[in-house]
Formats: sequence, C-alpha cells, structure tokens
Amino acid sequence: MSRNSALILIVCAGALSGCAADYLNHYDTVTLAAGDTQKYNSLLQTVDPLNPASKNTHIEGDGVRAAGVIQKYRVPPSTAPTTNMTVNVGAAGVNSTAN
Repeated sequence: MSRNSALILIVCAGALSGCAADYLNHYDTVTLAAGDTQKYNSLLQTVDPLNPASKNTHIEGDGVRAAGVIQKYRVPPSTAPTTNMTVNVGAAGVNSTAN
C-alpha cells in the first residue's frame, strides 16, 4: 500500500466518522426518559407518597408577634418618612446647541 493510498483511506474514514457522530445525536424518542414505564407505574401505585412530616399541622410560632405584624400592616404609619435626598440630573446652567 502506497503512502498516497493510506492518506486517502484515512481522509475518507475521518469524513465518514463525522457523519456517524451526527447521526448518533438523533433519538427515536421524545425525551431521554422514554422507556421508564416500569418505574413510573410503580411510583403511580405507591400507597402514600407524601412525606410523613407534611402531616404535622402544628406550626411553632408566637401569636402575639404575628398579631403585631398584622396590625403594623393594617394601620398606615402616622406620617410619611421624610428623606433628605437631592438628585441632580444633568449640568445646571449649561446650554447645549445641536448641530
């Protein structure tokens, strides 16, 4: 086998392998999770899938503190807070002329 024949063979093999790599990126299914029906069915038939801690309806908290927060939002503040802020936009006293 001559040197030129080996080079041509390598170039053709490289070109064909690029096409095969692109072909492998296409799937026959809608999602990659297709085919997990056994797992889905076993989860579907689970008797109680909820976390046992989710049944705890006794929420620790201070009622007086919660009532104070609600009262604070119901009654508007007596006076609006004043801010001593000055905002300067642009240069004062500068005339700009358009060409």
